Amino acid sequence: MLYLDANSTTPVNPAVREAMLPWLGSCFGNPSSAHRFGRKARQALEDARDQIAGLLHADSDEVVFTSGATESNNLALFGLVPESPCRFAVSPIEHLCVTEPAKRLQARGYIVDPIEVDSQGIVNDLNLDSSTRLICIMRVNHETGAIQPISDLVNASRIQAPQTLFHCDAAQAVGKLPVNFRELGVDSLSVSGHKFHAPQGVGLLLVRKGLKLRPALFGGHQQQGRRPGTESVILAIGLAKALELAEAEREQAWVRLSRLQSRFWELLRDQAVPAIRNSPPQSSPYVLNVSFPGCRAELLLMKLDMLGVACSTGSACSSGSLLPSPVLKAMHAPEEILRSAMRFSWTRDISEIELEQAAAIIARAVAEVRGQ
Repeated sequence: MLYLDANSTTPVNPAVREAMLPWLGSCFGNPSSAHRFGRKARQALEDARDQIAGLLHADSDEVVFTSGATESNNLALFGLVPESPCRFAVSPIEHLCVTEPAKRLQARGYIVDPIEVDSQGIVNDLNLDSSTRLICIMRVNHETGAIQPISDLVNASRIQAPQTLFHCDAAQAVGKLPVNFRELGVDSLSVSGHKFHAPQGVGLLLVRKGLKLRPALFGGHQQQGRRPGTESVILAIGLAKALELAEAEREQAWVRLSRLQSRFWELLRDQAVPAIRNSPPQSSPYVLNVSFPGCRAELLLMKLDMLGVACSTGSACSSGSLLPSPVLKAMHAPEEILRSAMRFSWTRDISEIELEQAAAIIARAVAEVRGQ
């Protein structure tokens, strides 16, 4: 089976698993406990926090461990906007874990302004109201791999709406392209560990020092009260190790995967005619979004699964929906493109042979579905 759904999740790296193993046995203390077991757990937790902060160019006390990007994005949206209704802006290509909280806030009386994207899925102009208090724009799109110019957008936002805060969902960016919290200039940033070979169920939210974040949970003092509850030391260790490994290989992987992405697209373009590339030219090399006019995406998805290729029609959180991709709709893609769009995404360990095999299977599946 060829796995081309890495934007949904990735397997745990063996070295990550090895780093976590002691915490499944003799190491088990509660990091809030004052005795020796607790002190050992606290030291391991803070070592992981320090390592992550260093790799992302943040301060250790800006790191808030969470269960993943969904929690991080919810925590940012509900915790950073003023308690009384105000105006904030969200791009239409955001993940559901941003757009759905935005809808909840809108139902409470908040004004949500959409941030337009161009035909490549890129934000070029914020066009903010001066009273905007929060902006949400992701770093790398989960469906197309479009990379947003976050630093430029942050600078523009400070001019257009001086009081605004800027939140960035970096779930598909961390471990794949450079993420420097200081240089990006954002106020908060979400990370999801299982997108870069950490276990599922762990992530973090970076929150700029001095910024007040209202908690979503109550009943504990952990993590400065921003995310109370006993911290999972084992998951923090796994996240830190996975990020360390990803950063060590990041630059080399980017170069190699850029070449493989181009090769994969050439094969699909030539073998599955017509094939339409939805990912922009300068996109993340970990993903390629392609439409096959004349194919219904859900039928092609099932056919590929039967033939040995695992992929998706969009984000895993929305793959059960029969509605067209909101990302491609925001890019003003025509109906035929929307109905036939597929997302192929891979890990940094994918081989050229595997992508060539996948392309041949996809071409066969497309021909069979079109012939039905």
